[in-house]
Amino acid sequence: MERPGMSQPNIIVILSDDQGPWAMGCAGNADIRTPNLDRLAAGGTRLDRFFCVSPVCSPARASLLTGQIPSQHGVHDWIRAGNVASEGRDPIRYLDGKPGYTQVLAANGYTCALSGKWHLGDSRVPQHGFSHWYAHQRGGGPYYGAPMIRDGELVEEPGYLTDAITDDALGFLDSRQGDDAPFYLSVHYTAPHSPWIDLHPQEDVDRYAGCAFDSIPRDAVHPWSLPGWAPEPESERWRAQLTGYFAAVTAMDRNIGRILDRVDAMGLRERTLIVFMGDNGFSTGHHGIWGKGNATFPLNMYDNSVLVPAMFNWPGTIPESVVRHEMVSGYDFCHTLLELVGLSMPNTAQLPGRSFTSLLGVGKGAGHDRDHVVVFDEYGPVRMIRTESWKYVHRYPYGPHELYDLENDPQEWTNRIDDASCRAILEQLRGQLAGWFQEFVDPLVDGAREPVTGTGQRDVAGPANGGRVAFEQGQRLEKEAELRANGAS
Repeated sequence: MERPGMSQPNIIVILSDDQGPWAMGCAGNADIRTPNLDRLAAGGTRLDRFFCVSPVCSPARASLLTGQIPSQHGVHDWIRAGNVASEGRDPIRYLDGKPGYTQVLAANGYTCALSGKWHLGDSRVPQHGFSHWYAHQRGGGPYYGAPMIRDGELVEEPGYLTDAITDDALGFLDSRQGDDAPFYLSVHYTAPHSPWIDLHPQEDVDRYAGCAFDSIPRDAVHPWSLPGWAPEPESERWRAQLTGYFAAVTAMDRNIGRILDRVDAMGLRERTLIVFMGDNGFSTGHHGIWGKGNATFPLNMYDNSVLVPAMFNWPGTIPESVVRHEMVSGYDFCHTLLELVGLSMPNTAQLPGRSFTSLLGVGKGAGHDRDHVVVFDEYGPVRMIRTESWKYVHRYPYGPHELYDLENDPQEWTNRIDDASCRAILEQLRGQLAGWFQEFVDPLVDGAREPVTGTGQRDVAGPANGGRVAFEQGQRLEKEAELRANGAS
């Protein structure tokens, strides 16, 4: 909250793409080099059980912005079409009419800027309260020659994309010199999303020459893993992909350091809230998969797919060097961010989330009780409920369903769905899951009724088309090569 005599704080939200919470030194990974993320954690509060709302980028990002679940805002998969005009079709504004927290900030005197990935449709035009807009045309792809949008024009970025996104963010910060009005800056990296091999600065790649990657499990390839996605542990491709992934994180970390240094140099540190988060979780061989929710078929809800890094840093307001273990969700984020600056979402009663400012040592929050907090996730027809002790995954219409005893099986290896001794807890979780989604789902965009297979969304639901969402059709596995080539999210 604001301190006496202090104007409304600036806000910088840094969002990574496809980063597991394990991919930081401050999280205990001795292999990876993230001195600036570690610096943010040391100066603030890290939440080590922050769950995304859906384990793929576009729906997860839409939920961070709006506080709505996918079956409210209608984005159920990564956006395949509608980002820019193509094939005679106009861009699609997938979140048109869905209020976001950036609009609340803009309406209350904040100048809002985006540097980097949008991937929620119509990437060419600033929207949701943003006035500064340097956006990726699609959402992922090459790190050199990346398709970007600057001043409304389609451009090809010649340099390394992570550097270019940071350069734009620094340019925006420089433009605020001498202006006392508060600003909001989203720095949305595409790192460490694929591609990984031979596409990152050599200095960062060389840092991992000879690395044993002891932090990475050597689990056998999962039987649901898509063919060709998960390299065999210790193979040449396994090492090359890990090297590229770690290098992408380290290059991003170096650029985050540039932003932190600029804020310090401008004398803004104590009046600037800085948040670092990931959009969805990621596995690099964990549980035998490479990727997130759509790295397998059926789509998965393993913790490595739904857990994301999250830390909040605001000197003098948010406690330093604190790690909180309570479960919170992406649908709580907008409420928390706005409460930290004395604002609120306009439609709180219709939203499932609640503020967790109490976990950050400020505000009234919601008093999260570790014994009663439950997290819900969805990815199309796949829905999850997770408590401290149990996880239940339900797949409409036919399954397979999963039940995990997280106290005795935290790695989710043994599915107890057919265990008669677990029948009571299964029925309890199944009823709780159904009741929660019934409360919040908009029937026009109900993901349980959609053919979401992880291959991308190319239309938006609404009354005009009977509520149906159009997805890429055809065999799931036939899309695998195209997805890899395009860097699909």
